[in-house]
Amino acid sequence: MSVSDFHSRLLDWFDRHGRHDLPWQHPRTPYRVWISEIMLQQTQVATVIGYFNRFMQRFPSLDALAAAPVDEVLALWSGLGYYARARNLHAAAQIMAQQGVPETRAGWQALPGVGPSTAAAIMAQAFDVPETILDGNVKRVMARHAGIDRPIEQASTIQALYDVAKVHTPQTRVADYTQAIMDLGATLCTRHSSRCSGCPVSADCVAFASNRVESLPVRRRRQPVPTRRAVFMAIEDEAERLMLIRRPPTGIWGGLWCLPE
Repeated sequence: MSVSDFHSRLLDWFDRHGRHDLPWQHPRTPYRVWISEIMLQQTQVATVIGYFNRFMQRFPSLDALAAAPVDEVLALWSGLGYYARARNLHAAAQIMAQQGVPETRAGWQALPGVGPSTAAAIMAQAFDVPETILDGNVKRVMARHAGIDRPIEQASTIQALYDVAKVHTPQTRVADYTQAIMDLGATLCTRHSSRCSGCPVSADCVAFASNRVESLPVRRRRQPVPTRRAVFMAIEDEAERLMLIRRPPTGIWGGLWCLPE
């Protein structure tokens, strides 16, 4: 299968089986794509949809978000986790309200909370510019398809995955291709129980041919998650008002109001 055949087959599959009804796709503006990409960091699509719709109802525009108090943004983010994303989102909105919306990958990447892959995804989906994304789904697809069997956490492996992904990124229909490669990783080329029989690019997938789909990508053994124990105090005044303190901006529940620990 040639490079062009890879994205052609993937786009044909996407046209028939891809996700075309995600709320940030209609309309697909830079603001809406940016919000969705930040929410989708570390969070699955099914969870994000409800939060995204509520967020758009309250903050339908960049100016509305920039003008809101950060506590209101955090409150609407409640339950989505990784609250630094919400604080960075608010800070970035205030920057863009003053300086304008970036139209380059470097401009997006200069904003708080926007890394290389997120910036590429925004440029590809909102501006249809051929930028290469490398989120978790794409890393998995590329590692399997190219048979890259080095630990995925290594910088050299990430560069190799990026190089492969860049080769396959087309010059046209970039927004559709970007959604297609993410959909492939989210629906067929999943971490467990992959459905290779329905994959449009399995014909020359190294992992599929060598029966190594479930063993790729290679991951280092994770360190056990430490257990943290804490005691919280419920302090009331005579009017039965609870005392709350704002947590530090970093760490668990960063920047949120909480009982004294």
